[in-house]
Amino acid sequence: MAIGDNANDKEMVKRAGLGVAMGNSMLSANGIGDIVVQDNNQNGVAQAINQYVNMIK
Repeated sequence: MAIGDNANDKEMVKRAGLGVAMGNSMLSANGIGDIVVQDNNQNGVAQAINQYVNMIK
């Protein structure tokens, strides 16, 4: 899983097994990422970890 929000994260998010775009990012606006989570002010990274990493256990 890779989580990103800006142009420098584009390739990382595209190549990851699960690409996560932050909700307020240019990535989500351009349809990059397998999923979109809340923005950084709404704990989007925690949302992604709780929803997708914890389910692997």
